[in-house]
Amino acid sequence: MNGMVKKSALVLLASLVSASALAAGVAGTWKTIDDETKQPKALVQISESATGELSGKIVKLFNKPDAVCDACEGANKGKPVVGMNMLWGLKKEGNGWDGGKILDPKTGKIYSAKMKLTADNKLEVRGFIGMALLGRTQTWVRD
Repeated sequence: MNGMVKKSALVLLASLVSASALAAGVAGTWKTIDDETKQPKALVQISESATGELSGKIVKLFNKPDAVCDACEGANKGKPVVGMNMLWGLKKEGNGWDGGKILDPKTGKIYSAKMKLTADNKLEVRGFIGMALLGRTQTWVRD
């Protein structure tokens, strides 16, 4: 019985370390790539809160660095895109993060969001409506 307890403790410890490594692996600066041109679009700084939620802030725009979010509503209306929180509320779920929101500063629209780290250390970020059937996925690369 003592051996079984040790094995269970080791499995639990390994899964905690693994989940922690994944979250730490996502925190940092990521380069977004334009869907159409395949050119770098922005740099997003992803951070993890004390509660484990991930959020992302735009820290650089490659084109139009002085752009403002004219299409946004509420507090973001007319604000500079650089410095804007565009990703928030993502929580660890399975092998990725889910339950968050993402803002498209070009349209001002907010979508549901989820993301996962790929085996080649890229980040697949999906913004969608409803059950994830209608939306798009971008691949972000570490800067």
